[in-house]
Amino acid sequence: MKVLTVNIGAIRPTEDSSAGVTGIDKRPVDGPVLVSDPGVKGEGGSGLAGDGIGDLRNHGGSDQAVYAFAREDLDGWERELGHPLANGAFGENLTTGGVDVNGALIGEQWRIGPRLLLEVTSARIPCRTFAAQLGQRGWVRRFTQAAAPGAYLRVLRPGEIRAGDAVEVVHRPAHRVTVAVAFRAATTERTLLPEVLAAGEALHPELLESARAYAARAGDRNAERPA
Repeated sequence: MKVLTVNIGAIRPTEDSSAGVTGIDKRPVDGPVLVSDPGVKGEGGSGLAGDGIGDLRNHGGSDQAVYAFAREDLDGWERELGHPLANGAFGENLTTGGVDVNGALIGEQWRIGPRLLLEVTSARIPCRTFAAQLGQRGWVRRFTQAAAPGAYLRVLRPGEIRAGDAVEVVHRPAHRVTVAVAFRAATTERTLLPEVLAAGEALHPELLESARAYAARAGDRNAERPA
């Protein structure tokens, strides 16, 4: 399991984001890149030095500091779309090889390189900026139906990262909440929301709040039913 490329992007104007700018166009870089906690969402951007985040309201911050996507999944989309997809084409910071990104558990921890320690927090939710980047009509629905979204990670311990670094899973929680399950709960199968609570505080705070609210409403409905 390893990092094939480390990808960063510059901020550029766009009409396909409410912020008017985007950093989704990520390109592989040579040499080491420092990865650290960028700070709270809305203020902090990407965890990778030199990487731009345009829409800080919806992207970036501590719990979405790094985005990883498997090369194997890019290869699958290449076959389906009928054209090449370069590493970074989906806006991912890390294009991985041999890593089951969508099967990773929320709260799973990855050590990359000599020091960097990351923790899986959530799945990527597609947006119109992503669709515009690929130039595919109906892309948001298509990507959502595939339910293989790639993973967001937070930085537990900062460090440098470079292409070729090994990815070592150093901790796997006891629950069964994978990135794919969390994605389905957040999008097409809301009835899964109570199940993702098993991941606890490792969940992205926004998903954790949604899951708790859904479970509370479900509990209220059950309490109102006649015995």
